[in-house]
Amino acid sequence: MHLKTLTIKGFKSFASSTTLRLEPGITAVVGPNGSGKSNVVDALTWVMGEQGAKNLRGGSMADVIFAGAGSRPALGRAEVSLTIDNTDGALPIDYTEVTISRTLFRGGGSEYRINGSPCRLLDVQELLSDTGLGRQMHVIVGQGQLDAVLSATPEDRRGFIEEAAGVLKHRKRKERALRKLESMAADLARVADLTQELRRQLGPLARQAAIARRARSIQVEVRDATARLLADDVVQAQSLLEAGDEDKEALARRRSAVEEAERVARARLSELAAIETTSAQRLARAGRTWEELTGAAQSLGALADVAGERIRLLASAPAPSHGTDPEELERRAEAAGREEAELADTLEAARTALSDATRVRTDAETAEKAADQELSAAQRRVSERRETIARAGGRVASARSRHEASLAALEQARSALRAAEAREDSARAALAEAGGQAEPTEIASGGAQDDAGAPGSASAQAGAAADAAVRAAAAHDEATRHLAQAREAVAAATDARREAASDRATWTARRDTLAMSLRGQDGTAALLQTGIDGLLGPLAEHLSVERGWENAVAALLGALAEAGLAADAEAALAGLAHARSQDIGAVRLVLADDPSLGAAGTDDEAEPAPVDGALAARGLVSPAQPGRLEQVLDGLLKDSWVVEDLEAASTLRGELPDAVVATRGGDVLAPGWVAGAGRGASSVLELTAAHEEADTETAAAAQAETEADAALEEARRQEDAARQALSEALSALRQADAEAARAAEAMARLTSAAHAAAEETGRARRVLERAEAESVQRTAELAAATAALAEVEDGVGDAKDGDGAGPIGGSGAAGASGKERPDSLERALEVARQEREAAADAARRARAVETDARLALRTAEERERSSRGRADSLRAAARRERDQRAAAERAQQRRSAQLAVATHVRDQAHAAAETARISVQQATDERAAIEAERSQALAATNEVREEIDQLTKELGSLTDAAHREEVARAEQRMRLEGLAERAMNELGLELDPLVEEYGPHMLVPELIEDADAASVSDSGSAADQDTAQASVGGAGHPGRPYVRSEQEKRLAKASRDLARLGKVNPLALEEHAALEQRHQFLAEQLADLKRSRDDLLSIVEEIDTRVQEVFAQAYEDTARQFAAVFDRLFPGGEGRLVLTDPDDMLATGIEIEARPAGKKVKRLSLLSGGERSLAAVALLVAIFKARPSPFYVMDEVEAALDDTNLGRLLEIFTELRRSSQLIIITHQKRTMEVADALYGITMRDGVTKAVSQRLAQPDRGTAVTPDA
Repeated sequence: MHLKTLTIKGFKSFASSTTLRLEPGITAVVGPNGSGKSNVVDALTWVMGEQGAKNLRGGSMADVIFAGAGSRPALGRAEVSLTIDNTDGALPIDYTEVTISRTLFRGGGSEYRINGSPCRLLDVQELLSDTGLGRQMHVIVGQGQLDAVLSATPEDRRGFIEEAAGVLKHRKRKERALRKLESMAADLARVADLTQELRRQLGPLARQAAIARRARSIQVEVRDATARLLADDVVQAQSLLEAGDEDKEALARRRSAVEEAERVARARLSELAAIETTSAQRLARAGRTWEELTGAAQSLGALADVAGERIRLLASAPAPSHGTDPEELERRAEAAGREEAELADTLEAARTALSDATRVRTDAETAEKAADQELSAAQRRVSERRETIARAGGRVASARSRHEASLAALEQARSALRAAEAREDSARAALAEAGGQAEPTEIASGGAQDDAGAPGSASAQAGAAADAAVRAAAAHDEATRHLAQAREAVAAATDARREAASDRATWTARRDTLAMSLRGQDGTAALLQTGIDGLLGPLAEHLSVERGWENAVAALLGALAEAGLAADAEAALAGLAHARSQDIGAVRLVLADDPSLGAAGTDDEAEPAPVDGALAARGLVSPAQPGRLEQVLDGLLKDSWVVEDLEAASTLRGELPDAVVATRGGDVLAPGWVAGAGRGASSVLELTAAHEEADTETAAAAQAETEADAALEEARRQEDAARQALSEALSALRQADAEAARAAEAMARLTSAAHAAAEETGRARRVLERAEAESVQRTAELAAATAALAEVEDGVGDAKDGDGAGPIGGSGAAGASGKERPDSLERALEVARQEREAAADAARRARAVETDARLALRTAEERERSSRGRADSLRAAARRERDQRAAAERAQQRRSAQLAVATHVRDQAHAAAETARISVQQATDERAAIEAERSQALAATNEVREEIDQLTKELGSLTDAAHREEVARAEQRMRLEGLAERAMNELGLELDPLVEEYGPHMLVPELIEDADAASVSDSGSAADQDTAQASVGGAGHPGRPYVRSEQEKRLAKASRDLARLGKVNPLALEEHAALEQRHQFLAEQLADLKRSRDDLLSIVEEIDTRVQEVFAQAYEDTARQFAAVFDRLFPGGEGRLVLTDPDDMLATGIEIEARPAGKKVKRLSLLSGGERSLAAVALLVAIFKARPSPFYVMDEVEAALDDTNLGRLLEIFTELRRSSQLIIITHQKRTMEVADALYGITMRDGVTKAVSQRLAQPDRGTAVTPDA
């Protein structure tokens, strides 16, 4: 398994999609500082699930998205895809290649994918956990993390080994199991409380179910008696309906006779109406005829008037007028034709002149263009000559500059050699001087000489530093102890908070259960829920009873303990009326304000107790609101006492025969009767008090939980303070260790300075040699360039420029000398310039002539267009004038004809109008006769209508009588329907089956109540067996006749028996079954929760065992590898891993002991910077070898190492690449030499790009560096 490709898009500085193709072995990533090399490491870390923005060197996770740079705008998302070669099946997935992708959107959304399928972060972590990759990411070592590995806590070092060993997924399983156990504890307590409360409720509900069975048997009696009484009522109602049939028939006969007379009268009325209608139609026709004749007479008169006006207008019409003479228009047309011909000749001459001017202008422009070309050629020849001289001069200047630079470099190299030799001598002298001292002296960081003073001063400083280190170690131990105490306080506060939460859950469950138990199901509870004004709620909620005496007071109050409270009598009566109208069952109400109790009072509280332990009941009860219910309680608990047990109650009854005594358990002894509470019964007052107590305890538990949260927060704050103090003590300890370590590092610094000075001297000598050789070369180049410039200026060096014939070789001046050529070129340039100006003037003049000719042509064309068609227009005008004169003559002839027609029409209209006036008079006479005939018909119609009105009145009287009879019958039918509805609602029977089975004609069987009770009772119920007595006569008893009074008595007796049972819960049977089923369900759930808890505990135990085994083996292997690797990196040194608590393999940390050769210190803080880096690398390499991972990424881990230690580390890298893939971010050339492939990282305009180079490795020990 190895990393195959890494594709980065929009991540940090990678704006464009960049794919890095990785190969097995060592891949080195190189590039300048700030180019984005470490962003490659961050991309690998991020795609494998890193969630900390600080670990990605950012302030928030949105910082990983490309923010824009230069001309590149910011992107909206970052996406990284990592492809892993899984040919060996190291990953538990059935793919040879696995691609893990992570995308983050700027809006905050993110997603993970495995091979393109969406997944969760947990899926990615679990997929990689089996290969040693986990939350600690120990396989990725970023910049500056080596020191963090050494300064990590022992527990963090344990995390590195656990991650490499694949223990992380087992830890996560244990954490999930513990979280489930923590959440299960509250559920377990709640279910246990609910189960116990349901068990307490089952007993009272079972007794209610038995009463409900007894009530059912009595209801059978009520049903039978009610059915027989209803059947009797039905028979009586049916008899009354049959008695009214004869009266109905007589009324029907009389009504038929009156209806016949009315029909005859209405027929006569119809005839008269037809006559009236005919007269009306004739009258309407006569009216229309009169109107038409009148309109015709008026129209004819108007026509005669119009004809007269027409005659007047035609006689006075004016004579037509004429325009210009057509002959004059013809003469004008001939003159216009001659003018058009003259303009055509002028236009042709203008066109010829324009053609000549255009030809002259073309010739002038051609000459101008030839002159331009000749001028350009002359200018080009002069420019080429000047450029040749300038190039030669530039070569001389460049050669002179390089020569001067080589001389300066030579002098600089000589100075550097002298300085290097001086520093080498100083370093050797300082090393020789320090070698004779007992203690190493401190060397200043900027130089190589000892400036610390005498050996005694160095010894004093070393002793003071050692004392400071001892004091800092003691302070660190004290801070560690305080942190442990703070952690214990946090654990205790956490336990207290968990216990408070459990108590709150327990009391909340008890309060909810009691609240359900207090919800009444009887008529009183239903009435109180209607919201009627004046009903104040249950009485129990308005009373406060001394704790422990609730059952006794409830027994004394009896049924009123479950009663409601009404403000006054008016509200109570309104509630009773509503209960009766809605049939919601029996209700009980106590009046809070009863005037009849105004004078009542009791002195029970003031009376001494007649028996020791006896208490007046009134003194134990007080209203919830003082000043209210006082008088009511005085009346209800008058002469009432409470005692502990029945023996005390019997004694008190002997002292006070009229008193009512109740025991604490709820038993009552009263004059003439006693009552027992029964085992396990709880009264309403007791349940109310328990509910109030649970409510109070719930609030207290919530307060306790809040206080526990505050205490936990305070404990955590103190823990943070202790952790901060520990951090400060650790910093002080490290500072003291560093002060002590400086003395130990002095000799190493001097030695390193001496070696560096010697190497610098050698390099300076090599630089001087190269500078001397380069100076000689630059001197020769300057001489050659100076000679070339002289040849060019003399005109004989053209061939050396490499330009062929030379800059002026083609000018035609072959016989001129070199010194004369520049003057002749200038003269030729001036002649060409003058010729070009003359040609330009000629071209301008030709263009002006052409423009004038073109304007003359346009003027002639315009005059020709304006005169074109004028002659034709004049000829057309002459034609139109002749046509207009002919049309005027024809119009005069038409007017004469129209005058004759109008005269004839006027005469005929006068005659027709006279005839129309005679016809109008005749139509008027006919209309008057028709109106007289219609008046007679109307009089006869009125007489018939009066007759019809009298018949209608009589018919209405008969209808009213029939209606009254029908109403009486309807009332009987309604009564019968009411009886039918009642029978259906109460008995579920229709009328016919009801009369057939329960009618008065049927015999009433003897002892039917016992037989019915036995038939409906439950065979397994003892209560029903008591009510179902054996029938004396058996099923064949003949019975007795129906007597209504006996059945009424029977119904009353059954009703009284049902009332004596008291409040009956009709749903008790169903509620008991449901409650029992719920109790069984909760018991099963409780058992299931306990089994789940045991399973989780066993899982935790198995995980602990597995973690111990895996970690122990991984620790042994890592410790063994660490000792071996440390010996290789520190020849002659000693390093080992030590467990902080070997007895607890689940929580023990790991300490590192490291002692380089020649030193006695084992504390890591006393090591030098390079030694600390090597020690951290040794730990990581030990983990890598003990539990190999498919790949490792290291970011500049060798930056602080010298050549010797770097060589040792590279040898280990070479061994690691045999089993794992290594990706190394480096600046070291030797690290690049051992790499199999190189990736160059560059940045331009804020955007990172990558360039790859695969290296040939013929010999694994020799690297071939690619040519840059």
